[in-house]
Amino acid sequence: MNLIKFPGLGLEFYVSKYALKIGNIHIYKYAVFVVLGIVVGLFLSRISKEKFNIKYDFVLESIIGALIFGIIGARLYYVFFSLEKYTSNPLQIFNIRDGGLAIYGGIIAAGIYLGIRCLKKEVNFLDLCDYLVPYLAIGQSIGRWGNFFNVEAYGIQSTNILRMGINTANGYMEVHPTFLYESIGTFLIFLILKILQKHRIFKGEITTFYIMFYSIIRFFIESLRVDSLMFKGTRISQTLSELAFLFSITSFFMGIYLKKKYKE
Repeated sequence: MNLIKFPGLGLEFYVSKYALKIGNIHIYKYAVFVVLGIVVGLFLSRISKEKFNIKYDFVLESIIGALIFGIIGARLYYVFFSLEKYTSNPLQIFNIRDGGLAIYGGIIAAGIYLGIRCLKKEVNFLDLCDYLVPYLAIGQSIGRWGNFFNVEAYGIQSTNILRMGINTANGYMEVHPTFLYESIGTFLIFLILKILQKHRIFKGEITTFYIMFYSIIRFFIESLRVDSLMFKGTRISQTLSELAFLFSITSFFMGIYLKKKYKE
């Protein structure tokens, strides 16, 4: 059990990373929250069926495939930038119950899969993405709480009201609860995107806003984290966030321009 405090809020929690133990079989809360995020996303996507004239059967099949490839991509991305952890015990590459999924890798892999599937089935890729990204955001918001129980994905020392007190190898520290910041941020993204879905101007607009908002949030969160994936001294997720933001801004203005051009 780990003691986690939120001194500014007067809260204390004793938490375990295990949801259930049956003999030598351990079910991790990290995995439980990842699955819970998926289930909530699936449920909410079912309520919004037939949006943008896409049949829900196609949406459901696409989500299942995207989840499989997304998890593989998220793990490969994390392992690639953390090879030193696995050189002595390569079998640990397959152990994802205790964490080690990088969301950018998952999004990239899932996006490639969805693009290929849409091409084969002659479904507009941008329509499908606009349908799905709000549920990706809510899934991220819920899944981040797995990091809380693993006592990971936290930031540098902090004195703000939301600071989190944890016991580390260097003793007791009060740090930025960056998992919480991202959970709140992605939940707000979900709410905003659901509103924007009702007022879409051009195909891909909702996806563009997801990329824009999430890249901003992730850039600033990565500046606080102590466990960022690094490559030659550079925070990989910050670099990707910068590129994603530039891409989203370009895509937004291009979408507006094309909409006006072809409307005229």
